[in-house]
Amino acid sequence: MQIDFIAIVEAAWQDYDPSRTVLSINDISAMVSTNHVFRLRLDDESVIIAKFSFFGTYEDFLEDHSLINALANNLPAPYDQLLSRSLLKKNQLFTYRHQTPLLDAWVVFYNPIGADQVLPKKIDERQIEILGGELAHFHKTCSRLLNILPDWSKTLKGDMLRLLWFLDTEEGQFQHRETMSEIRRQVDIFDANMNELDAYALEAVPVFVDWNIGNFSVTEEGKLYSRWDYDWFRMSSRVLDFYFFSRVCSTAGDKTVFSYLIDPVMEDRFMIFLKAYHAVYPLSRQEVLFIKEAYRFFILNYVIKYGHYFFHDIYASKLQREAFEIYFPRLEKDFKPDKILQALDL
Repeated sequence: MQIDFIAIVEAAWQDYDPSRTVLSINDISAMVSTNHVFRLRLDDESVIIAKFSFFGTYEDFLEDHSLINALANNLPAPYDQLLSRSLLKKNQLFTYRHQTPLLDAWVVFYNPIGADQVLPKKIDERQIEILGGELAHFHKTCSRLLNILPDWSKTLKGDMLRLLWFLDTEEGQFQHRETMSEIRRQVDIFDANMNELDAYALEAVPVFVDWNIGNFSVTEEGKLYSRWDYDWFRMSSRVLDFYFFSRVCSTAGDKTVFSYLIDPVMEDRFMIFLKAYHAVYPLSRQEVLFIKEAYRFFILNYVIKYGHYFFHDIYASKLQREAFEIYFPRLEKDFKPDKILQALDL
């Protein structure tokens, strides 16, 4: 299916504010997913960013961006400029929905966000320590804003139920016919372990999940400066943010060709991060044990369920194959919570 992205984004702008003419629309997407990001230049010399998406549901898209915008507008210093603010129309978050028999797609507009320093591909131990404390301060700040954020409906359990529902569809059976039983088994393991840990009851805070070094910038001192790319935003346990930070901290560093192994979570370098985090915003034993299930959820939801939306087909197929050959089998033997518990004196 050929999609005229530019035409849809231009129609979205016409619906938002036809009094300002669009001079140019440029695709500035990272080109790693089916989501697209565009830069609009207007006749008044202003610049606007458009996010275009067509996976999931419009209701989820609207809910997520309503939460992100409320968070962006209420975060106090030093995080008051961390997130981009969406454009409002008549005091309401503006989204544009394009619907045809073949395509249901959505657009939201943002003001541009600044960037400072990009972390090196491999960071040093001092940078790791600073990042750990920074994420803790950010999570702690977000937790204080829960009462003023809009309501949300998306949950870990709900997403797993959606995955099981998808497996029963014709498309799901075609995509996962060879791995259907293993996916169901992993969902059952996840649900059983979550119930045993009572982890469904963990406090939900805003988490962005995908914290690779291409999605945020820091100050010269290593403090969080700005965060973009909100594709995986959700309200959930703060633990969901840990896996990608373990990758940022890893010995291997940032790589162009990558896999989603559990190994970075068990590295000594990640223990430095967790100890710095724990000193600011203490973790519980329950949350440490939940790290394993947060990783399992990440693989089930973002690699298997939505892989072909977030990654181009060849890479999505590679990661999904590795999920069954490497990620799930190694999770049971390679995740050792005692190492983390001892590091944190829990």
